[in-house]
Amino acid sequence: MAVLGSWGVLNLGTGAVGWNIANRGEGRYFFQMNTIWGAANFGVALIGLTGVQNEKGKKISASESLKRQERLEKIFKVNGILDIAYLGAGIYLKVAGDSRNSPIMKGYGESVILQGGFLLIFDGLMYHAEKGNGTKLRNFLEKHPITFDGKRVGMVFNM
Repeated sequence: MAVLGSWGVLNLGTGAVGWNIANRGEGRYFFQMNTIWGAANFGVALIGLTGVQNEKGKKISASESLKRQERLEKIFKVNGILDIAYLGAGIYLKVAGDSRNSPIMKGYGESVILQGGFLLIFDGLMYHAEKGNGTKLRNFLEKHPITFDGKRVGMVFNM
């Protein structure tokens, strides 16, 4: 989330400055949309980091840990699909803006392509990392199953 938050802050800063410097044309709209995306990315990162801080130190069961792991993997997979849709929408806006000579469509399209490309890389790397973590967790739980005999709960370690 720190990477996403940093990207958001970078886009907020450069977008706001570029938006003020560019008087008109597609550059102004490019920076305007980057500012909007920067705010959204920063907000998502802030919510994510706050959630992590609230969960720090809490003890959860192995099954709950596995459920959360699988949910994270699914979130990044769905986000990747959305990122591809952002790229498609950005390309559409850019092409339509070129054919209609519309600076707003071209500027917004270029920004959405940039943001969608970054998010596709980010979500792809995060999915890959979380999938690896999930595989390690699943392998560990397969080798060391949790048992319950009616009175006690334990974990089996094969020697």
